[in-house]
Amino acid sequence: MDSRNEIKEFLASRRARITPQQAGLPAYGGNRRVPGLRREEVAMLAGMSVDYYVRIERGNLGGVSETVLDALADALRLDEAERAHLHDLARAANPEPRRRRRAGRQQTQVSPNVQRILDSMTDAPAFVRNSRLDFLAANRLGYALYAPLFADGRVPPVNIARFQFLDPRGREFFGLDPERATDNTVALLRTEAGRNPHDKALTDLIGELVTRSEDFRTAWAKHNVRLHQTGFKQVHHPVVGDITLAFDAMELPAQPSLTVSAMSAEPGSRDADALKLLASWAATAEDALPSGRQKGCPRSV
Repeated sequence: MDSRNEIKEFLASRRARITPQQAGLPAYGGNRRVPGLRREEVAMLAGMSVDYYVRIERGNLGGVSETVLDALADALRLDEAERAHLHDLARAANPEPRRRRRAGRQQTQVSPNVQRILDSMTDAPAFVRNSRLDFLAANRLGYALYAPLFADGRVPPVNIARFQFLDPRGREFFGLDPERATDNTVALLRTEAGRNPHDKALTDLIGELVTRSEDFRTAWAKHNVRLHQTGFKQVHHPVVGDITLAFDAMELPAQPSLTVSAMSAEPGSRDADALKLLASWAATAEDALPSGRQKGCPRSV
């Protein structure tokens, strides 16, 4: 991806969403030609010259200090994810040693110990993904919950985003709140693209999705980023129907590109009943689900 263009579009999109009133500035006249702040207003709020800010918004973050980036983030009222994304874009704009670039490579297997930990979680669906959203491993309930990903005999790794946007079963599976599901997935990939711009497989995935999915293309143009650490997952499961589960996501310290997501239902709720039904189905449909101990790493769908 074009680093300068990414910087330009991200900053312009953040600037456009803030009105002078929100920024505590007087709005003179009624014929503003921009929907949000002007460049000179951002520069004033960030304590820099207009020429310097224009240079930055044109995509030139080379040599810009963290202090300046933080001032700019404050002026644009960036949240934690957006602030981190701005710093990631700045790092990408500066030459990096080849050694650091290699450190960002995505892993596609979990360790035997992580798999044993997953298997020990018998009452909660849990799975491991990498930052590219490849579903790599799960416990029995995790595989049962995401069973549509593994239709037609597919085995991990399976890319969740590719399934969501390009497979009709994905659109049905994530169909309870499709706009929210779309925004979350795209924001996660946008965040990772800023953090790891040299991941060719990630770039290829995004290029494929932009080309083949109008929903993805529309959401990608928003330049939204997000930290996806806790929240709710809503899916339409072909066996148990609609189900909403709370989740928490935890990065694996020994494999920092991998994240474990564990889910639960409110005790006594309809979702808890659906989860019990899912566990019963998983116990009888084990042959239809992938094993948690795949030896190889087949190609993602």
